[in-house]
Amino acid sequence: MDIEALLPRARTPRDYLDLVTDPRVDQDGLHTLARSPYSFVRLAIAKDIRTSPATLTELLLGEFDQWDRNYLLRLVAQHPQADRVVLLKVLHATEVLLRQSGARPYGVAIALASRHELAPHEVRRAHRLPGASRRMRRGVERALARRQ
Repeated sequence: MDIEALLPRARTPRDYLDLVTDPRVDQDGLHTLARSPYSFVRLAIAKDIRTSPATLTELLLGEFDQWDRNYLLRLVAQHPQADRVVLLKVLHATEVLLRQSGARPYGVAIALASRHELAPHEVRRAHRLPGASRRMRRGVERALARRQ
């Protein structure tokens, strides 16, 4: 899919965002858009059900501010196309954030706990990290209990 052919000659950031939901854009097109300089376009791709595991991985490599990084990680953790490999990358990124002060990726940790692709002991590793709050640990345990 040639993304350039679908864009108007005079482009705005909104044109790139509109392409994400364009039915003519296939998985290859979404993968191309995952390299967009606009974080809101990349977040829209993370929400799209058509997004492949390879594109989800590409999104994880992008630059985001702290707020958008947490949001992206949660979107990918909840994405139906996210496989074990992608989820392990999200788990690793979550562990990195929990070692930083003020990052608070609690929703990500809880979303990961609900995924059957990850073993409970893998998700519980985050419990011991400095940024893990009691509320996050309780949420993780509740999500793990609902899996059974």
